[in-house]
Formats: sequence, structure tokens, C-alpha cells
Amino acid sequence: MQRGALLDAARSLLSEGGTEALTFPALAERTGLARSSVYEYFRSRAAVVEELCEVDFPLWAAEVSAAMEAADSPEQQVEAYVRRQLALVGDRRHRAVVAISASELDAGAREKIRAAHGGLVAMIVEALGALGHQEPRLAAMLLQGIVDAAVRRIELGVAEEPEAIIEAAVAMALRGVRG
Repeated sequence: MQRGALLDAARSLLSEGGTEALTFPALAERTGLARSSVYEYFRSRAAVVEELCEVDFPLWAAEVSAAMEAADSPEQQVEAYVRRQLALVGDRRHRAVVAISASELDAGAREKIRAAHGGLVAMIVEALGALGHQEPRLAAMLLQGIVDAAVRRIELGVAEEPEAIIEAAVAMALRGVRG
């Protein structure tokens, strides 16, 4: 239970203040634990980040996968892939992941993030192949680039409403993925 509370506190700190806010004193304060107790669960900030990746990325990926499985055609799978990822932008888990991705991380944490993103890309390869792409893996990576750019645009809180960004990303993805 304490470990879960620490991870929840880490998500809140990351989403509120970025990686600078994720400190052991702040984790201790948020959870009511002694600072020394935090070290019993995690040896470093990087260890907290790695565990967040291990816990949160699979949940996020499962939501994207479920949305794709509910689709009736490869094109609808592409749309579900884009829409679900962009719908998760407001989720605390996503804000924490964005903060983590922007930070200075050790090699282990960076590798976990790369692997998780690779898992997302792998989800859409089959649908892109069914749409006639000769290089569906490349198309999947480029499609994820559209999603990543839309995420950054939403996170910046720019002039466009998030829904307008989502619709533009979906339209671009669907026009771009027709083989």
C-alpha cells in the first residue's frame, strides 16, 4: 500500500511540477512517511521513474489496444489508435509520463520508455499492413510521430482547443495511412 501511495504521489508531483518537483522530501510529505522510509522503497528518483513506467505504460497501452480491438476495420483501428492516445493526454498518468520523458533519466528508465513506445507502435503495424503499406513498421513510426506532435501541441495549451487538435491529427493520420 505504501509503495502504491508513493507512486500516486510521484504522479501528482510530476504532473503538477515536472521532474524538478519529484524529490524524496516531497514524496515523504505527500504520503506522510519519513524521508528515510521513502528510501526503503526506492533507491533513487530514477527507480521511482522506472517503476512508474512499468506500472503506467502497460495500463495506457491496454486502453489503446482495447479501443483498437473495438474497431471494425483497419482504418477504424488507426482512428482508434490516434484518438485513444490523445484522449489520455489529460490523464494524470500521461502528464507524469510526459514530465518523465522530458527529464534527464538514466539509461534504464530511458530504455523502459523506448520499449513502451515501441509496444505502442507495434500495435498498429498489422492494421497499416492491411491498408496496403509496403513498409507498415515505418508507417507506424510516422503515425506515432503525428500522435506525439499532437500531444505536445495539446500539452502546450496553444490557441487551438484540444478537440480541434485531435480532429486535425485524426484527419492527417487517416489521409496519410491509406496505402
